[in-house]
Parts: sequence; C-alpha cells; structure tokens
Amino acid sequence: MLLVTGITGHTGRYFLQELVKNNYKDPIRCIVRKNSNVELLKRSGLDIEIVVGDLNDENFTNEIMKDIHTVMHIYNIHHSPSIIQAGIANKIKRAILVHTTGIYSKFKDASIEYIKIEKEVIELAKQSRLNLTILRPTMIYGDMCDHNMSKFIKMINKMKIYPLIDSGKGLIQPVNARDLGQAYYNVLMNPELTSNKQYNLSGDKPISIKVALSMISNKLNKKTLFIPVSLKLSSYTASVIKILSLGKIDIVEKVLRMGENRAYSHELATKDFNYTPMDFEKGIEMEINEFNN
Repeated sequence: MLLVTGITGHTGRYFLQELVKNNYKDPIRCIVRKNSNVELLKRSGLDIEIVVGDLNDENFTNEIMKDIHTVMHIYNIHHSPSIIQAGIANKIKRAILVHTTGIYSKFKDASIEYIKIEKEVIELAKQSRLNLTILRPTMIYGDMCDHNMSKFIKMINKMKIYPLIDSGKGLIQPVNARDLGQAYYNVLMNPELTSNKQYNLSGDKPISIKVALSMISNKLNKKTLFIPVSLKLSSYTASVIKILSLGKIDIVEKVLRMGENRAYSHELATKDFNYTPMDFEKGIEMEINEFNN
C-alpha cells in the first residue's frame, strides 16, 4: 500500500491527477486534516482510504504506517524525521520526501533547520537500509493558491510603481506545480532508478526577478514603473522596521534573500526520469489567466 501526505495541498492535487490519469492500481492511504476538502479523492475512482489525523501525534503517525510499502511525504519537511522513524518501525521499504532547495541558502534562518532534518533522515535511512529519495522543488507557482507568484501578480496589478530590491538582479527558477505532480509520479514509478538519490526540481531556466516581474506586468497589460533599490538600503529599511515593531515584523532575511541567486540545475532529474518542466512564460500566463477570470 502507498501512503501519501499532503495530497489535498497545492502540488499534491497535481500528483493525484497523475495517479488518476495513469490509472494507478494499488491501494492508497491518504492522510488529511479534518478541515481538508476530500471531494477530489472521493471522485478519483482510485482505491483510496482517507484517514483524518494529526502528524504531530506520534501514536497516530505510527498507526498509519501499518501495511505500508511506500511513503510519499509531500506535506511538510518538518514532519520528515517522525515519518521516517515510524516507517522504519513498521518496516516500510521506500520513502519519497518532498523537501526544498531552501537547504542551499547561505542564510541560516532559511537553511539551518532544513540541513539538520535532511542529515537526520538520511542517517536513519542508511542505518535501516530504507530506500530513500529526496525531492527539492524551487519556488513553486502555478495557480492562485500558491504562496509565491500569486502575491506578485496581486501586487503588480495594484501598484503603478514597484520597488526592485537589488535592482531585481537575483536569479530564480520557479517551478510549476503541474510539473511537480508529474515528477512525483515518475519518481514513484521508477524505484530502481530513483531510490537513494536526491533531486532538485527547478523550473525550465533561471530568470532574473526583474524579468519575471516585467513579464507579469506585461501579461496583466500594466505599465508598471520598476524602481531599482539597493540591497543595502532595503536591508537597512527592513532592520528599522524590525526595531520599530519590537521584533514582531522581521523581514530582514527575506529582503536579503532577494539578492541571493536561487537557480539550481535539474539535470539529474531529466536524466533519470525525463523531467522536462515548462518555461516560466507559459506557466505564468496560465496563472494570470486564472487571476483574470
């Protein structure tokens, strides 16, 4: 049996689409929260067992692992250690964990906890000979429920003047949620090639923040005036805001990360399971069409 966490979430829904499209035959146990919308699961036509519970509950996590062969953990990187521990205790054979390229950030708040988690799960898997695959998406976008490009779309739609931190030079490589759903499925179905490997799942090509935002502006038919702002001034302003808010508003590191290149190669994923993500222009046009409608 396959166990899936996060299947009602953003990328999980596209993974479900791939399971349906490919007529996945094996039984699936889907872990959801009590307020999750499970209509797509019920209408999928797949052999799905829906289990409501909290992954913070150690007893629950252990219980759901019974009779499981493979785990696809999409929900949250912070639950990965407990998922792996419970899986090992119940003798699962394989685990696929969806983590983040945030692990590569030079800023500690963005990476230190992710590094610690990955070291722990990799060591646990080695000790137990569990087949482990780690997937690291970059900035995820694709529809208006994402937490990345949807914010930029809404801001540019309202603002005639937009400040570009570090002149928008920082490189990003946004990945469409549809490509991730397909990647998750391809990894699941190719255990011989993908077990005990780690993959970056990035968008088609690196793009500067300025180019990405300009593209959004053009597709919204807006005439946005982009004003370059130095990284030094931006970080100083963020520091002042932090002081004035007595630490309640701390965006210093977020601002600094706008000047950090966040482009990562997906060459290994392409080689092993033909990962071919769509280009950003096509993907953002789909998202803007949803916004306009």
